[in-house]
Order: sequence, then structure tokens, then C-alpha cells
Amino acid sequence: MPIPRASEPPDTIRIEGLTVDCVVGVYPHERDRKQPLVVDLALTLDTRPALKGGGLKKSIDYARLSAEVRFLLEGCRFYLLESAADAIARYVLAPATADRPHAYVDACTVRLTKPEALGGARASLEITRKASDVRYEHEEKPFGTVDVIAESSECGIYRLRIAPGRAIPTHVHRVMEESELVLGSGLLLQGAPVAAGTVHHWPRDFAHRYDNASDTEQSILCIDRPRFIPDDEIEVEAKLERASGERMYPPGDERTLTS
Repeated sequence: MPIPRASEPPDTIRIEGLTVDCVVGVYPHERDRKQPLVVDLALTLDTRPALKGGGLKKSIDYARLSAEVRFLLEGCRFYLLESAADAIARYVLAPATADRPHAYVDACTVRLTKPEALGGARASLEITRKASDVRYEHEEKPFGTVDVIAESSECGIYRLRIAPGRAIPTHVHRVMEESELVLGSGLLLQGAPVAAGTVHHWPRDFAHRYDNASDTEQSILCIDRPRFIPDDEIEVEAKLERASGERMYPPGDERTLTS
């Protein structure tokens, strides 16, 4: 095996055998039921800075990343493996944010396997993407910035970055189905603190609001089905109801990323 040159990231972090029950496929019988999808990831990066006191801020928190990949697959309901694999790679390669620091990932290989697609056989797809080849659109909003991670005919994946002291005002959707995963630990949802790793699936016409009372930009991973419709972001004056969410990060995951 050749020794990497000093300029090349020398290390690989792998997540193998992550099984997610989700809707994926083009045939009618695949659109009305979940089936298992097996995910294998290989991330190329330099982990040496983590050894010098950077901790997970300078590496990859694979427990959190696994939860985020699960969220994407469960929420998007992809038609094609190609769309699913590309969206996962684009998310993995997206630059870090202040509230979700991690090492720069130079390249990502995604392998998706459908164990039930061909009866006794297994169908799979493997792609590799380099960070240097991926481009992202960014949209400036009154609350901060939206990173467009991926968009397709079935859904849009966005990272909402709320600036300190700003808010996503109270609003509803009447067309889009929306799921959101809170990535940072400094947000208020419906006026109350919300933990990182919490997922909410918003029913249509359910008023919701986020406030960033911290001094650090805070981010949310958002899935819209179909892709974002500007006219369907409807600001309203409404009493905020309590929102119950599902925690997707590992139990007890309240540690800092510095140790």
C-alpha cells in the first residue's frame, strides 16, 4: 500500500452496516412501505490535529453523523439510490459550522445496499465525491444564512444557520411537509431550550419558531417535501404550542466536543 504524501489526508473513518428502515425506490410497492437500506461510509481526512488537543472538534463524531444520516434517509423518502447517495455525500462534505465543529473531510465514499430489492440478491450503489468538486448555494435571510445541501424532485435538504440574537419567526406551512433536526445546543424552540439532536416533524399549519439567544451561530438540518416553496413560508401571529420531539443523538450525549 503506497504511503500518502504529506499533502494528502492520510486517514479514513468508516461507518459500516448502518441499517435504516426508510422509503426508497421507484416502484409503487416501494412507495407505501419502509424497507431496510444498509449504509457504508468512508471519510478521508487528517485526524492528526485531534491528537494535539482538538478532540472531536478536529475529527468526526461518528455517533452524531450516523444519526444525521438516518434522519436524512427517513425524512427524504428518496426515489433513487443515486439521489440518496449524492445527498448524503454532499451533507458529509459540507463545511463545518460554529456550533457543529468537525474536521475538514477531503472525500467521501457512500455505499447503499437494498437487501430486499431483488429477492435473494442484493442491489447496491457506491459513489465517491471530493470536497473540492462540490459547490453549495447560499441564501441570505433576515435570520442568517441557508445552505442548500441538496435539492431533487422529491425533497430539499437545507442547513439553516441562525445568527446570534436572530430568530426564525413564527410561521406555518400549508403545502410542504417539514422535518428538522437541531444541530446546535443554544436554540430556543417555541420559547424553550431544545437539545441538540432533537427532531421534529411539523404537521401542516402547526406554528413554530426558533430563537438564538446565544452568542454563537446555531444551525438546524431541515428537510422539505417537496423542495422549499418560498410562498409556503407563511408568517403568522399564533400562540406557540409545546412541541414534543424525538432525540436522535446517543443517550447522555451532552458532552462537549473538546475532550
